[in-house]
Amino acid sequence: MALETSAHDNDTPARPVPYRGGGFRPRHKRGVGLIVFAILIAIAELGTRQGWISALTLPKPSDVFWTLVEFWQSGRLTQNLFPSLTRLVVGAFLGTLAGIGTGLMIGLFSAARAGFVPLVAAIFPIPKIALLPLFVIWFGIDEGSKYALIAFGTFTPTVVATYGAVDNVDRTLIRMGQSFGLSWMSIVRKIVLPGAMPGILSGLRISLAIAIILLVAAEMLGAEYGIGAYILQAGSLYDLDRLFAGVVILSLLGVVVSFGVGKLETRLLRWRV
Repeated sequence: MALETSAHDNDTPARPVPYRGGGFRPRHKRGVGLIVFAILIAIAELGTRQGWISALTLPKPSDVFWTLVEFWQSGRLTQNLFPSLTRLVVGAFLGTLAGIGTGLMIGLFSAARAGFVPLVAAIFPIPKIALLPLFVIWFGIDEGSKYALIAFGTFTPTVVATYGAVDNVDRTLIRMGQSFGLSWMSIVRKIVLPGAMPGILSGLRISLAIAIILLVAAEMLGAEYGIGAYILQAGSLYDLDRLFAGVVILSLLGVVVSFGVGKLETRLLRWRV
């Protein structure tokens, strides 16, 4: 009987065991995000047309769309969007560049950690918008104060994300590099920076979102053109169509920035499976 059972087991084809190692790997689902947006817009359109949602609280999405079309055709979109993009790019570039540099210094040098970490911990909780009047006094009401506010607002989260990413690099890899006789600079370039890059890019995504928020706040004070100035003017007139059109532009700007950071992650993190 035992021999018959063994022979029967040998005749049974082996069932392949599925590989479970990639279970936590994110999979790209194309079109799902667009479907979610379309459903929300359809609900808002139906609710405003049927009267379930008051026109005083939410305009029809179709009216907002035609406001955007008119905004573009009149040339005012370029007139307001170009100054906003310039302020965002300059301020965010300065803030993230200084933040990554400072974060690397804190992560690599004990003296920098002892000196800068308490300083960053002290200024990080300060609402950056509250400092806008101070920046106006220091840098004037023109572009300088706007650049400074955006740069300062992106600086502190970038510093925290960067030195946190450096601290999370696997120390076993560093000790392995030391055992192979790699120089300090080679270890930083070949082990520390690639290992910290995922955390740095995640912090960059958050910092750029903060930069867009501060951009709007900065443009609401002393700016003739800009998306923030456009939203402020529409809100003072209680023109909800124009106000939501400005909000949609900011949302699209955030989507573009997130898409750009995602492409940067794909390019720089090819080694990560």
